[in-house]
Amino acid sequence: MPSLTTTLSLVDTDPAELAVDAIVVGLHSSSGDGELSGPLLAPGAESVAAAFDGKLAPTLKLLGASGGACEVTKLATLGTITAPVIAAVGLGAVPDDAGVPAETMRRAVAAVVRSLAGTARIALALPLPDGADGGDPATLRAVAEGALLGGYRFAGYKTKPQPGRRDPVKSVALLVPDAADKHAKAELKRAAIVAAAVARTRDWVNTAPNELRPPDFATAVSAVATSAGLDVEVLDEKALKKGGYGGVLAVGMGSSAPPRLVILRYAPKGAKKHVALVGKGITFDTGGYAIKPAQGMWEMKSDMAGAAAVASTMVAIAALKPKIAVTAYLPMAENMISGTAYRPGDVVTMYGGKRVEVLNPDAEGRMILADAIVRAAEDDPDYLVETSTLTGGQVISLGKKISGVMGDEAFIARVAAAGDRVGEPAWPMPLPDDVRKGMDSDVADISQINAGMDRAGHMLQGGVFLREFVADGLPWAHIDIAGPSYHSGEATGYWTKGGTAIPVRLLLDLVDDIATNG
Repeated sequence: MPSLTTTLSLVDTDPAELAVDAIVVGLHSSSGDGELSGPLLAPGAESVAAAFDGKLAPTLKLLGASGGACEVTKLATLGTITAPVIAAVGLGAVPDDAGVPAETMRRAVAAVVRSLAGTARIALALPLPDGADGGDPATLRAVAEGALLGGYRFAGYKTKPQPGRRDPVKSVALLVPDAADKHAKAELKRAAIVAAAVARTRDWVNTAPNELRPPDFATAVSAVATSAGLDVEVLDEKALKKGGYGGVLAVGMGSSAPPRLVILRYAPKGAKKHVALVGKGITFDTGGYAIKPAQGMWEMKSDMAGAAAVASTMVAIAALKPKIAVTAYLPMAENMISGTAYRPGDVVTMYGGKRVEVLNPDAEGRMILADAIVRAAEDDPDYLVETSTLTGGQVISLGKKISGVMGDEAFIARVAAAGDRVGEPAWPMPLPDDVRKGMDSDVADISQINAGMDRAGHMLQGGVFLREFVADGLPWAHIDIAGPSYHSGEATGYWTKGGTAIPVRLLLDLVDDIATNG
């Protein structure tokens, strides 16, 4: 079954009279004199509360509702309103004049939609700003994205139906002041495009690695990109060898499935700026002859999350049609162990001619990315953004929910701001000169890692290495998503277990920002 089956619509009918299976209302937590005195109903639920003669909030409190963010409490209406069920979702503390933060709304809506799986039709009676045409669309955008992402489910590989497994909500109606408002309709259309990009990324990341080796991944990306109207170029192993892509070839040498480089182009008429996007596509990473521990190695199927995110971003860009040229470069390889695999001590001639001494075959991502970065610079972009599950050091430094971003100081500030706007935070990190000094090689132009530091500052080592391959004067950013790209815990907010699709929404927001502001 498709991973995203939920549909969205706008309604401006009285929620108490809507013929749906469940009405969703918002709850705020409230405290007075140090004790919980709430919860308080959020705006949007007035007519529903009136039908309960003011007893709805007290009843929800008796059921244990506190209004804490993403908490869901369900109540049978027993005919009080048309819908048979009310689902109250926590939105946290009563907001100031700025309203509920968009990210809080996105997470809360996803949580309540997921909790209502098995329900056909629901409606959201939540606080939304009046006059979408004159204000910030962030709240409506967040609600729409949350509703769709709350219905995401990876199809998986089970051969028998699972007892108790409920289908995602089929349709979600968003209650707005004016269902005919063209700006509100545009936000719903955009949310559907973005959610589809997120779902596609998650599907690729969640796919079993034996089904998505480099040629398979290249074929899958090529198919969806071609359907979206993008220009597609695929370099196979022969073309890579002819072109001198030594980094990609070296990493792919140990696998029976040869590497690929996929280039996707979006070039609308009148575009004044050009952005290059680069994404790491290691379809499985054993670590090579620096083999990884067996425990948890299966998660290395997600080592292509950067390429998956960039490819899906490009498909969304083709649908959203911003006035900016965007080109994606997706190097794909499988880092395996065999008699032909690359070794510690090898010297690799990279695309562009620079020579790298290999000290750790598990630092393979930077090898394929360096080739792609040099190739991208040949197309004269105004900005270059690369994203990858590059280092375990990112997880150690920033955890599983915050990406690290390195590169041109002014540009990474814009990247981090885009992440803040969409709820995909990226923390700026330095690229110290002493880390680079330790990468001086006795036999080549640069060594792959700083052997003197071992794994200390590992995230910074990756960024410093990549900087060596960025053209002078090109504003660039490296986003390390090693932790945030894959969620190994239970579903929370709009994350399900498995791929998260970070940083698809960040990249889309950043492209919009550059298209608008240069």
